[in-house]
Amino acid sequence: MGLITRIRSLRGLRSAAAAADPELPEVASAVAIIMDGNGRWARKRGLPVVAGHRAGTRALRRTVEAAIDLGIGSLAVYAFSTENWSRSRDETDALMDVFSETIDREFPDLVAQGVRVRFIGRRDRAPDALQRKMAALERQTEENTRLDLWIAFDYGGRAEIVEAARRLVESGVDPREIDENVLSANLYAPQMPDPDLLIRTSGELRISNFLLWQLAYSELVFVDRLWPDFGERDLREALAAYANRRRRFGGR
Repeated sequence: MGLITRIRSLRGLRSAAAAADPELPEVASAVAIIMDGNGRWARKRGLPVVAGHRAGTRALRRTVEAAIDLGIGSLAVYAFSTENWSRSRDETDALMDVFSETIDREFPDLVAQGVRVRFIGRRDRAPDALQRKMAALERQTEENTRLDLWIAFDYGGRAEIVEAARRLVESGVDPREIDENVLSANLYAPQMPDPDLLIRTSGELRISNFLLWQLAYSELVFVDRLWPDFGERDLREALAAYANRRRRFGGR
């Protein structure tokens, strides 16, 4: 089945679902992914863990390209958590190298396709050379509009909320003026839309401190496939599952 046929098939699923029940959403325009399973993928093949991380970067590229083709406007991916620093020094050093390689190898084509890249989280603990590459990539893509790619790097949802609270205290804002909008404006990326859909790979059933504020009413889809094997078909199936759910946002 060709890509155009698959896209039409997905749109048909959405249209059929909406026709059957007008309360069903038609499309997930904002998607978040917890990219899990690189280490297990490598171990199953008798490879070093870093080989799984490199395979994961290729999965990221094809997933971003599929997101473009399927009409997704915002894609947030969990690349490295604040807790990942607890891994061995060898693995974290290797991960920093992989991130740097990925910017050089995988992103030029995505940039040419109109992807805007922004990093959310801390970056002061990353190597200086990697920090410079991240900043340069953000500058290079700031005029791109085809898809917003948010890369959560050295990111933790609790840390983000704590930092937002700290900023509010330091600003001297009147406590009576603080509401959800004020707090949201002080998160790492206030412009990032709340995800309609969160996908987690590898069969794990948790959100692991990812976008705790933003995921309040997101639909969740958990898939068994390890991240390096994830691709356009898996993304399409997750979108189809979303299209058949009713979102009530706390109402009836």
